[in-house]
Amino acid sequence: MAVLVKDERGQPRVTTTDVPPLNSGDRLSQAAFEQIYRAHPELKKAELIEGVVYVASPVHFEHHARPHSDIVTWVGVYRAATPGVIGADNATVRLDFENEVQPDVLLRLLPERGGRSRVSPDDYLEGAPELIIEVAASSAAYDLHDKRRAYARNGVAEYLVFSAYEQEVHWFALRESVYTPLAPDSEGLLRSAVFPGLWLDPAALWRGDLAAMLAALQRGLASPEHATLVARLRDGATG
Repeated sequence: MAVLVKDERGQPRVTTTDVPPLNSGDRLSQAAFEQIYRAHPELKKAELIEGVVYVASPVHFEHHARPHSDIVTWVGVYRAATPGVIGADNATVRLDFENEVQPDVLLRLLPERGGRSRVSPDDYLEGAPELIIEVAASSAAYDLHDKRRAYARNGVAEYLVFSAYEQEVHWFALRESVYTPLAPDSEGLLRSAVFPGLWLDPAALWRGDLAAMLAALQRGLASPEHATLVARLRDGATG
């Protein structure tokens, strides 16, 4: 059985090589969570939300893998057209002492362009990226509850959740420390408030029409708002 003691920095660490696996519902500090996670490379995804461990189940095709792939493509095209913006897929993000997450997709501004997140010396992301995207099984999933509260408290500017079972999209913008839902425009498109030009056609996503998703995005990339953002980023400013 593993024993937790404190290291030279006063942080708990595992002292034996006989480390039990992570289990959903375990309550751990971030340091202990990382120690156990590293000791079990067979685990593909585990997260610490408000001090509670969540271990991911096997991934379904239609309810996760397929939309996830299209979302990664959509985000990647935006990144290619927007200097100073970086995307990532399933990156570990250290938010605070009780929250270490592994979002499906994220977009962040580089620090020199005003971004709030940094890459740590051991190659993890620390701080709040500007946009986090999750593909949830349903609206009952913890993505829309405990995780949403943790993201808001840590200053994630926008949070986008795809609820696969209901085929719903929830896009929240952080305003005065509270998430406010973004409403679709008259064409049914959702438009990012943090990343101008990042336009989403939710109906196209659910029917698996990647071409239509990218067509809506291309319209956003051709908008004056996106051109203004690109000019600011090239000048090293975001405001």
